[in-house]
Amino acid sequence: GYTTMGFEISNQLSEKPTHVFLQAGVGAMAGAMAGFFADYYGKERPTVTIVEPLNADCIYQSAKADDGKPHNVTGDLKTIMAGLACGEPCTIGWKVLHDYADFFVSIPDTFAEKGMQVLGIPLAGDEKVVSGESGASTMGFVYEVLTNPELADIKKAIGLDENSRILCISTEGDTDKENYRSIVWDGSYPSY
Repeated sequence: GYTTMGFEISNQLSEKPTHVFLQAGVGAMAGAMAGFFADYYGKERPTVTIVEPLNADCIYQSAKADDGKPHNVTGDLKTIMAGLACGEPCTIGWKVLHDYADFFVSIPDTFAEKGMQVLGIPLAGDEKVVSGESGASTMGFVYEVLTNPELADIKKAIGLDENSRILCISTEGDTDKENYRSIVWDGSYPSY
């Protein structure tokens, strides 16, 4: 199913993306999509960045260990990105991400909140996208990297500039309608 999503997306794009940002829980969706784009575009594949919540960043920790093995994270896993609060990588997904993802990042909940707001209250001329916390995590990361001068080194490392064609895939709508309204309309998310 995930590779079907990749095929349908690629057929709808007028130009190949230069950068793809994928959220990861266990890494199954991210692995399937990274593998699809590597196969579909070959040597011209886009730069792939994997985004996870700070407290549940098993894919990031696996990449950071730099030993090719999947690594679990334990503890509370508290995050508003409930769909990504997994802590244990899918071994098949991790193998693909190890080979085809270029960057791995771990983000605070506030980035996902910002992504929901950017998608839910777009600039004039852009279409509104209703996305929950997990689905909006990549957009929140991209927004922060493009607008926050403190993240200029990350922006440069990933190679984002005015010529970038960015693809973020939201995998969920407003799964928690009350939380969605609170974040998008009130600008606040529940504390733990």
